[in-house]
Amino acid sequence: MVSDPKGAEVKGEAAGPVEAVIILGHGSRVPDAGKDMEKVAGRLSEKYGYRLVEICNMSRIGPHFPEIFEKCVKRGATRVLVVPYFLHSGIHLLLDIPEMLQEEARKFPGVTVQMGRSFGFDELLVDLLRERIEETRSSIDVRQLVLPPKEKYPVPDGQCEFVPMPPHEAAKYRQE
Repeated sequence: MVSDPKGAEVKGEAAGPVEAVIILGHGSRVPDAGKDMEKVAGRLSEKYGYRLVEICNMSRIGPHFPEIFEKCVKRGATRVLVVPYFLHSGIHLLLDIPEMLQEEARKFPGVTVQMGRSFGFDELLVDLLRERIEETRSSIDVRQLVLPPKEKYPVPDGQCEFVPMPPHEAAKYRQE
């Protein structure tokens, strides 16, 4: 989690509404999976001067949106900008996240909550992907990768690791 980089109190500033930025990731069973997102949040504060920047996850290992949202409100935020740290517009962006944000926003009626766009398509991603392609040329063959044991990252009871959908089933949804 990243807040005001200097740890300064944000509450009570005279410059108008206090704005918080929450970067919302998916979440993972891997404890440090959000470290890069945390670095991005820190750089937003350093590079662009955002005073109150936090990260959270929608599921799996936290921190989760409800606790981070409340933390921002307690620090004086009256406007919260939530930016999904997602690439594709799947069910989480269309339904799960907006529903979660609405539910939490009802608890703090004096706070404006706005949801931004996910990454989706952006020309900057084309350049970043080209950079990754160039880096990949010097990578080892996947058969040489040493993988951690799956037991290190257990799937919680009643949940799936992947949710497969056969091609004939997926075709039904593409036609709608």
